Amino acid sequence: MLFWFQIFLFVAGTAALLYVSRGPLSQPGSHGFYRFFAWECMLVLIVVNLPVWHIDPFSAKQILSCIFLALSIWLPIHAVRLLKAQGRPSDARNDDPALYGFEKTSSLVTSGAFRYIRHPMYTALMLLAWGAFLKQFTWLTLALVLAATLLLVLTALSDEKECIAHFGDTYRDYMRRTRRFIPFVL
Repeated sequence: MLFWFQIFLFVAGTAALLYVSRGPLSQPGSHGFYRFFAWECMLVLIVVNLPVWHIDPFSAKQILSCIFLALSIWLPIHAVRLLKAQGRPSDARNDDPALYGFEKTSSLVTSGAFRYIRHPMYTALMLLAWGAFLKQFTWLTLALVLAATLLLVLTALSDEKECIAHFGDTYRDYMRRTRRFIPFVL
C-alpha cells in the first residue's frame, strides 16, 4: 500500500512540477531549467524517505532535519514577500518569458535575507534537500542530495547571468557585497 502511495506521489508531483516548469524547460540553460531537475531530485528524496520520516524524532539528525525543513518553509515566504514589495514586479519586463510573476522584478532587492545572500529561495531548496536527506542515509539519497545541490548551484549561476543581463553593474556590485547561499561564508 505504501509503495503505491509513493508511486502516486512521485507521478503527481512530477506532473505538477512539469506544469509549473513548462516555460523554463523550453529554455535549456535558464535558471528554471536547472531548478526543475533539482526539484525532481528533492521530490524523489522526499518520496523515498517517506516511510522513515518520523522514526526516532528526538535524535540529533531528526532535530537538525526539522530545523532545515522549518527554514526551508520560512525563507522563501520571506523572499517572495520582499520581491513583491520591493522588487516591483512588472509584466513590462519581458527579457525572459519563462520568469514567474514575482521574479519579474524591476528593482534589485537588497534588504532582509537579500542583504546577506543573493539566493534565499535556492538556499531554502538546499535546506529542503538536506533536511529530507537527513531522514535516512543511503547511497541513493546521498546521490540525490548531491545532485540537487549541484543543480541548485547551476540554477544560481544561471540566475546570476540573467540578473547581470537585466540589472548590469548594479547587480555586479551587489554580488561583491553578498554571498551566494550562506551569509558571510559561501
